[in-house]
Amino acid sequence: MAPRLLSSAAFVASLMFFGAGLTTAQPMATTPSRLIPSQLRPSMATVSDEHQTQDWGLRPEEWTRYRELMKGPLGIWSPNIDPLSALGIEARSDEERDHYAELQARAEARRVEKILAYQRAYDAAWLRLFPGQQRVNLPGAPSPDTGNTGSDRLAVFIKANCPPCQQRVQQLQAVGSAMDIYMVGSRQDDEHIRTWATQAGIDPVKVRDRTITLNHDGGRWLSLSLPGDLPAVVREVNGQWQRQ
Repeated sequence: MAPRLLSSAAFVASLMFFGAGLTTAQPMATTPSRLIPSQLRPSMATVSDEHQTQDWGLRPEEWTRYRELMKGPLGIWSPNIDPLSALGIEARSDEERDHYAELQARAEARRVEKILAYQRAYDAAWLRLFPGQQRVNLPGAPSPDTGNTGSDRLAVFIKANCPPCQQRVQQLQAVGSAMDIYMVGSRQDDEHIRTWATQAGIDPVKVRDRTITLNHDGGRWLSLSLPGDLPAVVREVNGQWQRQ
């Protein structure tokens, strides 16, 4: 995948304003300033922290501890770890560990319900707008008029901070599988995928000759509606994408 190179230049201009001096018989009246002193306005970082604390169901001191943990080894090993997992992993007692486990279970239940609700809405919209059409045309899918019943090329869905995902891709690469790798949750960040590929030991030569491609998921995994967690290795068979 060709990197998107960004370049910028900063220019500083100094402007000098000159005004003629004016004299008046009466002293100029002054108007009290309506500006709020900056020290009285909450910073954006403070507001963001308050919202994040509420979103995760944490107390301010718990959020502060999470921020401190992310400055240490945990933040290097797992830079994208969520606050509840971080606090649970670094819990200082069994009671504290159980507390964060319960918070995370509740948060995951809410998240899954939202995903399922949206999936149901998406399924209904697709059937209404495109009845009878295949939802996703992933690379490697044969065109309808080729007469092929399947494809040897694999689509592999992975996510960051997922050791099983790296292991599965390494196994497939070792046996010479042609595959299109899709990172779920990449936020369209090319550097995120490149970093993952380096950590996973993806052969750059295979990427250059497109035996292996690296792609943003872009909602493909969700649209396939396949059961199970990641990693997911899928192949097109008779017009349908199936887990392998």
